[in-house]
Amino acid sequence: MRKILFISLATLLTACTFQTKHRGYVFPSDVESQVESIKTTKDLTDKIGMPQVKTQYGDEIWIYYGADENYRGPLPHTFDNRTVLLAWVSGTRVTKIQVLHDDDLPNVKIASGETEIPAAIELNALQELFNNIGRFSPAGLGQ
Repeated sequence: MRKILFISLATLLTACTFQTKHRGYVFPSDVESQVESIKTTKDLTDKIGMPQVKTQYGDEIWIYYGADENYRGPLPHTFDNRTVLLAWVSGTRVTKIQVLHDDDLPNVKIASGETEIPAAIELNALQELFNNIGRFSPAGLGQ
């Protein structure tokens, strides 16, 4: 009985890992004071780096994002220390920089379902297997 209890307890404890992974940019603790001196895109890329995203429409905005993702065993993932840096760029000149932290960002709830893809073809595993026959050339033929 003790062995079963010990194995159950060990299994339960190993499933409850506590882990934090950083996602995106690692901003310095004094990011607000560092961005005050940035006037050009060269200064921005030297101090912060290249942006993760640049807007395509409207004003050109460079977007940087960083957060800590917390894993707590079977509990849902949580994020903290979220930081977003927005830089409005005009040519090679930075016109405005805004730094947003956890309190400034909205709490967005992610839907649990999947997005339907119009005209998507649903295949089972057997259909996928037979669908791929003849698509690949044997190794070494160079085709």
